[in-house]
Amino acid sequence: MKRVLLADPIDPSGVELLRSRGAEVVLAPEGSPETIRRLARDADGAIIRSKLPDDIFDAAPRLRAVTIHGTGTDLVPLASANAKGVLVANLPGENAQSVAEYCVMAMLMQARNIAAIAAAIRNQPWDQARALSGSAREIAGLTAGIVGVGEIGRRVARICRTGFGMTVLGNQRRLDRLPPEAEPSSLENLLKESDFVVIACPLTPETHHLFDAARFAAMKPTAWLINVGRGPVIDEAALIDALHAKRIAGAMLDVYEHYRIEPGHPLFALDHVILTPHLAGSTRESRARAAVRAADEMLRMLAGKKPRNLVNPEAWNERRPQDR
Repeated sequence: MKRVLLADPIDPSGVELLRSRGAEVVLAPEGSPETIRRLARDADGAIIRSKLPDDIFDAAPRLRAVTIHGTGTDLVPLASANAKGVLVANLPGENAQSVAEYCVMAMLMQARNIAAIAAAIRNQPWDQARALSGSAREIAGLTAGIVGVGEIGRRVARICRTGFGMTVLGNQRRLDRLPPEAEPSSLENLLKESDFVVIACPLTPETHHLFDAARFAAMKPTAWLINVGRGPVIDEAALIDALHAKRIAGAMLDVYEHYRIEPGHPLFALDHVILTPHLAGSTRESRARAAVRAADEMLRMLAGKKPRNLVNPEAWNERRPQDR
């Protein structure tokens, strides 16, 4: 019997599929690196939604397969996976609608100052809480700039353009491949013109700290930042400086430079920042879709088959034919 570690909970439909095919399923009670290392030692595969420890494949040499319950390949130490022959699969596009809706929710919350108002009405006089709506904006007619127009960005562009009548600017390596709802733009022009800047690009050597002090200085002082891509795309220290200095209006962040934001982090002290714990893609619908697909990919790999969306073909190519 193959043992599959769930580093994070998944929808019961995925668990049922694993068990129906004879796999033993072990759910981690919490996601600390120590717990994941300990439970992974006796596992053949792991399904993850959070970052694995960098030394996981040394600590758990039995692991042969990892399915990322989403798209983030930075959640797995891929060089180590390749060296150990561990297959890694992910689920591109599975939670794109959920993340896109989060982005639009962020725009509405920021434009209407909802977080501050919702907090104020609990502990301030009615009129003081109501006065916080003085800066509220309609998002119709505003400009959304999307950095990284993959499946998430395409859906954000469509909702913003066709649903709200916003202007949408898009920036990516291939500007000729943008959807019709997004106007191609250089990053410099996008930052200059956008009222909302949505980061939805992957983390690569080129995008690491793409948003630094100079980029924040190029944004409108009335603009809001939304990050659903990867935390290290932002130089967090530069963002904190920009927020302190009011060089931008605010930010809503779902990802951080270090995967788990620790208590006492400087971002918690800023009242024009909304923080969420990497859940933009987490809805009932997306979890149900992803759980079944993640389980199916895991079962394929544990059976010696190539997954439908293999992240690291190097590991597959290194396997002997009889091991495939």
